[in-house]
Amino acid sequence: MVDYVTVDVFTQTQFGGNPLAVIPDARSIPEDRLQLIAREFNYSETTFVYPPDDPAHTARVRIFTPTGEVPFAGHPNVGTAFLLGRRGDVFGKPVTTQMVFEEKAGLVGIDLLREGDKVVGARVRAPQPLELSEEVDAQDIADCAGLDIGAVATGIHLPRIVSVGLPIVVAELVSLEALAMAAPKMDAFAKADARYWDGADRFFTYLYVRTGDGTGQLQARMFAPLSNIPEDPATGSAAAALGAFLAHLDPRPDLALQIAIAQGIEMGRPSAILVEAAKQSGRVERVSIAGRCISVMQGRLGLAVP
Repeated sequence: MVDYVTVDVFTQTQFGGNPLAVIPDARSIPEDRLQLIAREFNYSETTFVYPPDDPAHTARVRIFTPTGEVPFAGHPNVGTAFLLGRRGDVFGKPVTTQMVFEEKAGLVGIDLLREGDKVVGARVRAPQPLELSEEVDAQDIADCAGLDIGAVATGIHLPRIVSVGLPIVVAELVSLEALAMAAPKMDAFAKADARYWDGADRFFTYLYVRTGDGTGQLQARMFAPLSNIPEDPATGSAAAALGAFLAHLDPRPDLALQIAIAQGIEMGRPSAILVEAAKQSGRVERVSIAGRCISVMQGRLGLAVP
């Protein structure tokens, strides 16, 4: 029997935000069961926690979508840190305000958010610097989202593949109406994936609209139908990459951006993601995401012996 817990991430309300399943101690689970368990939960991600390779770190964390393992993702880190912080210890080691997770993308630094003595969420620092890859044709974005080409805003930047640990295409839309009308088209995603990712099922889109002056407030939607995620209610890795990209585009050589991103509105699972990005001498040096969490369920997995 293996314990599991589920939490809703980037929300203070149960059944809002993005659900996450966490296996706090995955040592007894055979390797070939990890993907099956993630598919059984069928959340956008499930995390499996192990003792760290380096005892100076908090834990080693593996992240699975329903279809595969990913090197980094935002909401799994926030939710896993929240859960372990609430428990007070990780494999017998007391939890402090700061954590370090070992992941395939590298070391992930985390600060627990507290109200008094109570852990209420976490702030996660991206494990990799901003990486800018190729631009994506605006028509491909429009086709994937089932929109007219005029719905894709290109005045400030063209759609582009960006990453701080997990590559994703970010694209600005012209209005909240266009964002609400967007719906993923599987055939178009498959064609775009073949063009930009050689058919690796990695073409993810993060569509956003500016809802305030400048970049301080955004509303976003994320589609990844090739990974069995038609829409994700909160996507921390994409939010972090977008925040770093917007800081990069800002002409000021030195700045500290704070961006509040609302996501999941159209799904009925409203999420609130706070992104912070710092740039010095024209280079984006740091990016982090933060959010609150709430516990939902706990139980035990009965793994049948083959």
